[in-house]
Amino acid sequence: MYSRRIVGWAMSDRPDQTLTRDALPMALARRQPPKEAIHNSDQGSQYTCNAYQQQLQAAGLIASMSRKSMPYDNAVMESFFASLKQELTHHQRFADRDAARTEVFDYIENFYNRRRLHSSLDYRSPEVFESMAQVTN
Repeated sequence: MYSRRIVGWAMSDRPDQTLTRDALPMALARRQPPKEAIHNSDQGSQYTCNAYQQQLQAAGLIASMSRKSMPYDNAVMESFFASLKQELTHHQRFADRDAARTEVFDYIENFYNRRRLHSSLDYRSPEVFESMAQVTN
């Protein structure tokens, strides 16, 4: 959360447990979090299901969930989804699911993580913010 970088994501035609179970391995591979790192989510069924909770436990992560009906508890992700909708999906019609996947990939990997400036990061992109943090450590 500290850099706003999206490290694990997946796309599906429905927000079910398969979707989150597909996104988690990408995040784990990219971040390689230490044991007992905190994994924050809302209380959606895709995060509370046994299979996903077992994935978190196997990775040594501690699940932290926001309160029900409290989007402010998960404000960083709510903000990301608002940006994705405002900056991409609400203004575009996709020819098919593959075209949508390509555009979402480009938005996340090439724009949001690398070029989009965030006021919370002193108007830096997540990639620049993280590279600056590595230099100072």
